[in-house]
Amino acid sequence: MTNARKHETFSTNSITAPLRYATFRRIWLASLLSNFGALSRGVGAAWAMAQMTSSADKIALVQTALMLPLMLISIPAGAVADMHDRRIVALIALGIALTSATTLTILAWLGLVTPNLLLALCFAVGSGIALMDPASQSLVSEQVPAEALPAAITLNDISYNIARSVGPAIGGIVVSCAGTVIAFALNALLYLPLMLALCLWKRAPEPSHLAREKLGRAIISGLHYIDDSPSIKIVLARAMIIGIIGSAMVALMPLVARDLLLGNAQTYGIMLSAFGLGAVIGALNLTRVCKCMSSEAAIRACALSMGAAIAAVALSRGPALTLVALLVLGAAWMIAWAAFNIGVQLSAPRWVAGRSIAAYQATASGAIAIGSCGWGQLAEVAGVETTLLISAALMLVSPLIGFWLRMPRIGAQGE
Repeated sequence: MTNARKHETFSTNSITAPLRYATFRRIWLASLLSNFGALSRGVGAAWAMAQMTSSADKIALVQTALMLPLMLISIPAGAVADMHDRRIVALIALGIALTSATTLTILAWLGLVTPNLLLALCFAVGSGIALMDPASQSLVSEQVPAEALPAAITLNDISYNIARSVGPAIGGIVVSCAGTVIAFALNALLYLPLMLALCLWKRAPEPSHLAREKLGRAIISGLHYIDDSPSIKIVLARAMIIGIIGSAMVALMPLVARDLLLGNAQTYGIMLSAFGLGAVIGALNLTRVCKCMSSEAAIRACALSMGAAIAAVALSRGPALTLVALLVLGAAWMIAWAAFNIGVQLSAPRWVAGRSIAAYQATASGAIAIGSCGWGQLAEVAGVETTLLISAALMLVSPLIGFWLRMPRIGAQGE
């Protein structure tokens, strides 16, 4: 009996255990396809902007347009997710993203897309995703048992990064061979499997604790809970620091491909693929890292690795060194954000789960959006190489923040 229990616990806690549950498996696979489409659109949008203008700040604003909605909408979206049927909320949000992506496809096909219109439609697609994410992430706990939740959260991160390890390269090929219109159309089309998977889920209705509460009050009560949780506040602060500093690489990668490596859309796609492959490697080793290191030590190691990798990208003029550096950067980036995400989710009770996740997403996305804008402005004045070297230097000294804001324990690990 004891051996059977040990075997059951081991199986449930393994990284692939959540895939044994049919509902989670269907939604996970559909999300993977959706992520492929989103990354195809990202390559298309960034490269379309790079072709329309040589302005570094305009190109960096593509990332801002995609991430800013997560900062602005995530908090009310989290309250909506806690107040209403999360599956219905996710479906409505996907409908918004699908409509926006379809509009972008049609206008691009007609040749009517301008830099400002491209930014506006990227913002609209991002708004749909911002509304969906708190609802979809807080639904995970209904798809798997509690002991499999950390693995399920990690698998969702892996889903995005599996797509990022292959999707951008495919997106780069699609953009190079067929144009941005096809990349945008692929994004719209691949929202449909996720909508179907959610429609087929026969979810048991869950009574809402906030059914009679107004949206404003729900937002305020969620913010009060977060304000009273020191561990969540520390995680959010550390995530903001990493996001602002690290967003330089995310925002300026099209310029690295175009100006430092003298490449094209396919070069950009391969760079994103290397970053995504590194992220998958990081996700697969997350459990091992958490067993061997405290959360504070893990975040410090990730920051040092990211700083060194960003410096290498800045100084490199050959694709081989750049791709190796991006593998390291992707692995460290993934481990850091997975640690932040798991820390927030395991610190929040069910009644405020959507709002806690939303606060994390708003913080992380806002940091990347604001950071991307700022790094783009700096690159316009100082150049891409200098801007990335400044980002690298700041990342290398960022672990010092841990002396004042030490990361809380994640799960059962010791500090």
